[in-house]
Order: sequence, then C-alpha cells, then structure tokens
Amino acid sequence: MTTGTRSVLLPVLLIVVVDVLAFTMILPLLPFYAEHFGATPLEVGALTSVFALASLIAGPLLGRWSDRHGRRPVLMLSQAGTLIGLLITAWAPSLAWVFVGRIIAGLTAGNLAVAQATIADVTEPSKRSRTFGLIGAAFGLGFLIGPAISAGLVKINLVGPLLGAAALTVISLICTTTMIPRKTRLSDAVEPPPPSRRELFAIPGLRLLLAQFFGYTLSFSTFTAGLALFCERRYTWNGRPFHVSEVAWVLAAVGLWGLVVQGGLIRPLLKRFGERRLVAVGFACTALGFALLAPTSLLGLSGLGLFTVAGLISGLGTGVTRPSLMGLISQTAPDSAQGAVIGFTQSLQSASMVVGGLLSGALIHADALGGYALIAAAFAAVAGLLALLRKA
Repeated sequence: MTTGTRSVLLPVLLIVVVDVLAFTMILPLLPFYAEHFGATPLEVGALTSVFALASLIAGPLLGRWSDRHGRRPVLMLSQAGTLIGLLITAWAPSLAWVFVGRIIAGLTAGNLAVAQATIADVTEPSKRSRTFGLIGAAFGLGFLIGPAISAGLVKINLVGPLLGAAALTVISLICTTTMIPRKTRLSDAVEPPPPSRRELFAIPGLRLLLAQFFGYTLSFSTFTAGLALFCERRYTWNGRPFHVSEVAWVLAAVGLWGLVVQGGLIRPLLKRFGERRLVAVGFACTALGFALLAPTSLLGLSGLGLFTVAGLISGLGTGVTRPSLMGLISQTAPDSAQGAVIGFTQSLQSASMVVGGLLSGALIHADALGGYALIAAAFAAVAGLLALLRKA
C-alpha cells in the first residue's frame, strides 16, 4: 500500500467505523421505539422500508454526483442528512414524525457507497476484495461497539441511542471535512462520462454479479429487519422477553464474529479459494444459518443454544460473501464507472430493504416466525445457485 493510498484509505475507514457505530446504536432501538408509539410489526417493517425506498431513489444520484463532483462533498451531504434525520426521530412527538426522520435519513444515505467508491479510487483492482474486507472489519467493529453503547444509553433514556448516534455523526462530518482530500482518484487522465444503466448491464458478467448481490442483500435485509421482533417473541432472558438491551448484545456478538471473519479469516480464505468459490460457499453458509432459526429445537439444541449455532454459521457466510462479491463487481466494472456501479448496488440494497422490511414485518405480524427465517434462507440459497452459474 503506497503512502498516497494510505493517506486516503485510513481516514475513510475511520469514517466508516464512526458511521457504522451511529447506525448500529439505533438498529436495536428502532423497532421498540416505534412500538413505544403504538406501531404494529407491519408498521415497524414499513419503517425500514420507507428509509430504504428513499435511499433507492437517491442512491444512484449520489453515486453519479460523486463521480462528477468528487467524493468529499457527497459524503458531507450524506452525513448532514443523517444528522437531521436522527434529530427529528429523537424529538418525534408521534409515529408519523419517526417516519419523517427516517425518510430524510434515507434520502441522504450514501455514506457507505461513496466510501466504497473512494476506496476503489485509490486501490488497484486486484487488491479491492481484500480492501473491501477492511470495510467489513470496520462494520464488525461498529457492530461490536455500537450496540453495546446503545444498551448502556437506553438505560438512561429511550432516546439516548438516537442522540448518541447524532453526536457520532457530527464527528464523522468533521472527519470528512478535515481528513478526506478533494481529489481521490489515482489517475489524472480525462475519463469518459459514467455509463448509463443500460451500458452497465451490457458489461460482460456484471448483470449476474448484481443479481447475486441483490439476493445477498434481500436475504440479509429480511433477516435484520425482523430480528428484533423475532427475538422479542421467541427468546427470554431472566424471565422476560428480549428487549433493546438483549437485542443490542446479540448484535454486538454478531459484530465480534464479523470482526474475526472479515478482519482475520477473509485474506487467507481469498488466497486459498478465490472470490468466486468463496461467494458460493458464503451463500451456502448463510442459507443454512438462517434456516436453523426456523425450528425452536434441533439435535438436542433449543432456544438460545440453537440461536448461537445459527448465528455462527450465518455470520461466517455473510462475512465472506459481501467483500468477495463487492471485489468481483469492482473488478468487472471500468474505473470510470466505480461510483455509478457502487451507487447502483446501494439501490439494490435499498430495494431489498423495502421488500425485506415489509415481508419480515408481515410474517412476524402473522406470527409466522419460522416462515420469517426460512424466507431469508431461501433468498440466500437462490443467490448461491446464481453464483454457481458463473463460469470459473
């Protein structure tokens, strides 16, 4: 890694950690916060979906703006919108205002996509999978620390995690302003304009990779959107159902395992198996892990024991799949289209959150807890079959 690459990569990773901390601090809170205003499980799912729908509309624009005008101003815009959305949510007098806050945050939710485009700017194509693995490690660190902070803040006040996330967003905005250079691309050559969506789909191999990515995000979004309410209805701790603190500690454990997988295991696994085979294996593990959540007991395991086994297997799967798949997508797309392609993956992720939020909310509302787990597993299994279609 050159000095120039390091001078951009390190602050970007720092910003990702701070942003993920803010995100994971409110992740275990929002379902219960919405229930505080009388929301049903279906309305909780809709809360995830409206955020994603707003991001779906704005994501491609943010990606293309970052290609044309630079990564830093778009990062700053995204972080400012996140801050406003968090404050509106924290001070919401009703459920309707919670929806308003999430819509505003969704319209500017381009932090991760632009951060990934920035990394693509300063990293050689052959090294991008490993570097995207560092983003995964940053996610793992955020998921480890953020929920733990949330578990502490919620004991002080229900809106504590929201205000804490807002404070972290301010820090992230300051870091972006002072640490990210105006220019991040390695080359000064004049580049062609970003391709249209039709031209993107015409790039050999890219369409199938994007379909796999959509399957991955649809599976993961369905799982995460319903996780809090699933845990509340299925598991107990000290004689009472799971609530914000318990779900927060579950997410912290997920973060710790993700940090191990993406911070330590991903490099030797990539070296041994390569991205394509690792994607297929990752989908298989994800599908198996999510499917194991459906029964209440299996092979002598029950309750939290089976939940732990399922989490370890699915965590390994999701941990190796995303960076490997993003590396393949980035290698397949031309340098001039990195922002557009990654912005499009953000749109696919947003679309999956729209579907996953509504689907998980509807299934849990109908008390179909096993169906919720199996549909998340099915999406991963289909994506795995698509991965096998790709020629070696």
